[in-house]
Amino acid sequence: MTERQLISSGSPFEPVYGYSRAVRVGDVVHVAGTVAWGDDGTVIGAGDMYVQAKQAIRNIEAALKEAGSSLRDVVRTRAFITDVALFGELTRAHGEAFGEIRPAATMVVVVVGLATPEMLVEIEADAIIGSG
Repeated sequence: MTERQLISSGSPFEPVYGYSRAVRVGDVVHVAGTVAWGDDGTVIGAGDMYVQAKQAIRNIEAALKEAGSSLRDVVRTRAFITDVALFGELTRAHGEAFGEIRPAATMVVVVVGLATPEMLVEIEADAIIGSG
């Protein structure tokens, strides 16, 4: 049986909701929807899609590192945004992180919103270790 490694962000919601920031099984790492939480537990870049996307990607990178992976191993991303008018800012941040890696990517405009009003973007990532 393949070992299952759970990676926690330390969020108090993880045990309540029953999820992990990331899960590694074999050489595959799935990173859950990730927002722009800073180390102090507040959203970084209120009102700024670019800053929030950059922070979310940094948070994804930290989870991948803990799982023994990196952004270079990412094969798929999914971004959920609250305002299509801010798409260009997400595109810029995503391109800076993944421009050479070029994972399969999806962007969905969320009509209702994310967990809190100041959150503008949530990003998921899947990686295969050693693929990058």
